Amino acid sequence: MHDTNLFIRLFKEYCHLSGEVERELNTKVQFLTKKKGSFIIKKGQIVSNLFIVEKGLIRSFYNKEEQEITVWFGYENIPFAAIASIYSNQASHETIQCLEDSVFQYISEKDLYDLYEKYPEVNTIGRKIAEEYCILLDERAFSFQTKSAEERYDALIKNEPEIIKRAPLGYIASYLGITQETLSRIRRKK
Repeated sequence: MHDTNLFIRLFKEYCHLSGEVERELNTKVQFLTKKKGSFIIKKGQIVSNLFIVEKGLIRSFYNKEEQEITVWFGYENIPFAAIASIYSNQASHETIQCLEDSVFQYISEKDLYDLYEKYPEVNTIGRKIAEEYCILLDERAFSFQTKSAEERYDALIKNEPEIIKRAPLGYIASYLGITQETLSRIRRKK
């Protein structure tokens, strides 16, 4: 049995939803289950869905030569999408992989854009979610340019303790932009 409609819960964080919007969301949301190690989106694919993690842990990464560079993590109640796909219908630059057995709720780009057209409040919610994503990207860029590796690790512990508890150290090190050896030295100091 699936949790409540996570899109309704997420959207209600931004504004009141009419019963009509809730009923329509209940007809549009679909479910996806993936095993640990499997991929939700691979680089080069066009997957134009907005997802929310119902259960599990995922990571997004880019390939640079032979190296995988972890860009972000997602876990319960976190929305995500392949940004290039959902906003511009282009092939994804990233790969999104399950680090645990995972369950997702998702809505197609077409259904989402139909809701944007039909309900102004859903359009506003979509804009607010996009704005929050832009702020997260800005904060991440600022962090990489101005903070030490230890400061980035401390911020991760404070702001995202689930990642520290659940993600493999190699992926955490990559996310922080450091080697696993540097991460081990920082952790020993704590």
